[in-house]
Amino acid sequence: MRHIEPEIALRAYYDSLYSEEHEEKPDRDPFMESLIHGTLARTEEIDTLMTKHSAHWKIERMPAVDRNIIRLAIYEMLGGKTPPPVIIDEALDLTRRFSGDESVSFVNGVLDAVRKELSR
Repeated sequence: MRHIEPEIALRAYYDSLYSEEHEEKPDRDPFMESLIHGTLARTEEIDTLMTKHSAHWKIERMPAVDRNIIRLAIYEMLGGKTPPPVIIDEALDLTRRFSGDESVSFVNGVLDAVRKELSR
């Protein structure tokens, strides 16, 4: 949302996990970082798929949280390592937690449509 460099955001995230009670900084999470960098590298392709399958919604009008959850999930589906139902379930859990129940059906609909297209 703030358009900051990924490495600055990652550093801030890891720093937020550090406290005076825990003197050691946490280990970096390679999987999370690969999701971030991969999603950013393929944003144009991902946004094309998202736009195609989000009827009557422009990307700019989608809530930022929903938009970015969908982007991460599509990136994971493009990678093909994790089964799409697992990716969609995780995305819906994130949506419930960080966006709200009202967004769940929208996110589910977009991701299911993308899953169907990618499985052809």
